[in-house]
Amino acid sequence: MDVFQKILDFCMRHQTILGCSIVSLLTAASEYIFSSAVFKCPCNSKNMLYGASFLLAPAFVLLVLGFMVNASTWHLLTGKCSAEKHREYSPWGTSACFCQVLVPMIAKALVAPLTWIAVALLGADFYECAASGSSLIERFYCKDNGTDCRNQLLKMPCDKELSANFTSEWLSLHAQSQLIGWFLIASIMVWVLISTCVSRCYSPVSYLQLRLYEIYSKKEEEVFESKCKEHAQKLAERNTNYFFECTGQAKFHTPSTEEWHKISTMYTINSKAPYYSLLHQYVNTRRGNSTKFKEQNQDHIDYANVDEAQTSVSGL
Repeated sequence: MDVFQKILDFCMRHQTILGCSIVSLLTAASEYIFSSAVFKCPCNSKNMLYGASFLLAPAFVLLVLGFMVNASTWHLLTGKCSAEKHREYSPWGTSACFCQVLVPMIAKALVAPLTWIAVALLGADFYECAASGSSLIERFYCKDNGTDCRNQLLKMPCDKELSANFTSEWLSLHAQSQLIGWFLIASIMVWVLISTCVSRCYSPVSYLQLRLYEIYSKKEEEVFESKCKEHAQKLAERNTNYFFECTGQAKFHTPSTEEWHKISTMYTINSKAPYYSLLHQYVNTRRGNSTKFKEQNQDHIDYANVDEAQTSVSGL
């Protein structure tokens, strides 16, 4: 049981990395299926269009899906084009806040498409088909050899004997694809390392407080989701019972639209406010403005003043 708990804790601690790894593995498996079972280069003048379509079109689809399945996308967009009175809650107050919210969202959406392109380049099938129909490659390899060389170049992806006769040129196309693939992978890794270092370097809080913020955000999301389901169930039961049984409606508090807007925008931690989310800020602010809270706080201050006065009298 302890081993299972340790594994669960490890997964929770590194769920972002594990999630990206799983997405990358699924994308790589999908690319292998496409290249081996679906892709078949036409070996004519349409090579460039066909090969480039298999290389780039799935990557674009994966990019769109990455934005669609990311909750942050809808968190940012929902309600932003509606009433003017809610614009004061927009998260785009500063460019720093803009980057803190948007850059991680784009980075997560790019995992799958970049994996597709990198794996496809390492496999070389899509690139070889597209490159064999490219006018730039034709000028580089055929030069003044005329249409015969061009026709041979177009048929190379489908004819192994012809590709063997083409010798170094065919190997160069294969090598080009793999070199570009490895360069893309290395560039992505360097970019991830540099961006992570820069974001941590400019973090407004320390490492431990940032860890608390990350843990709190996940726990608040879990509790909020559970509470929403509980609230929705109770509200549905109350309304349904009244409709069928005409029983008296019990008092049931539901937050107003204004209150929902106050906690629904994206929040980024900063060193000036001791809050870890807009919900945290809203609860503390409302508690501070509450009449009951002020009365309790005033009673506490009065008791403190009485105790201080008694201490002063005793000292005299």
